[in-house]
Amino acid sequence: MKAFVTGASGFTGSHLVKALLEGGHSVTGLVRPSSNLSRLANCDVKLVYGDVSDRSILKGAIADADAVFHVAAYVELGLVDEAKMERANVEGTKAVMETARDAGVSKVVYCSTIGVFGDTQGKVIDESFQRTQKDFSSAYDRTKYQAQEIADRFAAEGLPVVSLMPSGIFGKGDPHFGPIFDLFRQGKLKFWVGGDRVTGIVRVDDLVTAMLLAIEKGKPGEHYIISTGELTTREMFALLSRETGIPEPTEVPEALVRVVGNILDVAGRLFSWNPPLSRERVHYLYDRCVRIDGGKARRELGWQPLSVEETLREIIS
Repeated sequence: MKAFVTGASGFTGSHLVKALLEGGHSVTGLVRPSSNLSRLANCDVKLVYGDVSDRSILKGAIADADAVFHVAAYVELGLVDEAKMERANVEGTKAVMETARDAGVSKVVYCSTIGVFGDTQGKVIDESFQRTQKDFSSAYDRTKYQAQEIADRFAAEGLPVVSLMPSGIFGKGDPHFGPIFDLFRQGKLKFWVGGDRVTGIVRVDDLVTAMLLAIEKGKPGEHYIISTGELTTREMFALLSRETGIPEPTEVPEALVRVVGNILDVAGRLFSWNPPLSRERVHYLYDRCVRIDGGKARRELGWQPLSVEETLREIIS
């Protein structure tokens, strides 16, 4: 199979590239000129440099591809460049879908997010759930929802698109949760916030396996939630503490977190800085709850991921 991967140098994209190469497939990867390519060291992958919304670059890269994996995305919360995020997530998705359609590729796998379902208010939902949240919690929430609408429209028009909705992606090289685990292992994570926040978890290698299964077994137009399971932040640190003997971090009171978030939000806007805590991040910690059931991927794709406990043990070790 000749595969084309957007976001090839990123966390998920690089794991996908390596899995494809190990499977004997040829891979062309799209990366930005400024991308850090360390994750692709020693990989026999053909790299194409450019923006994911640039159709002229996509046309040449996708021309002879059998399958397209659209993984590239601008993932960030807080005070972000919304125009840049829209160009990457919305315009980029539209450009990839149009180019794949014109090239007549056999299958497109789109890496979406469970966030497209919006706030489920603690209700556990599956792929049949229709979003009830009328507004958007963040620019990321909005742009990924719009991107999913684009993917669904192309699927309805005949493009063989399969959409995967992963939950929180964990694993080696994880840029979001990884630094937190590193601090915990070093005994330097003394405080944490949002202990009741429920987090869905999927190991990056299991997500990649789901992508490959989607090429083989995924039904065009279908959505598949990719999540091993879920647990609260408090439960996660309790498990990690049992495994390592390192004390759990102390939880900061919610009222204090909200005050600090408001102050840092103002400071961030004044100094063009995206602080580690802001009103938007506080909203995700305490006010928004997306809970999901990933059973469909197991039933229809034959997906068999590691358990939540096994995933965390692998990371902490």
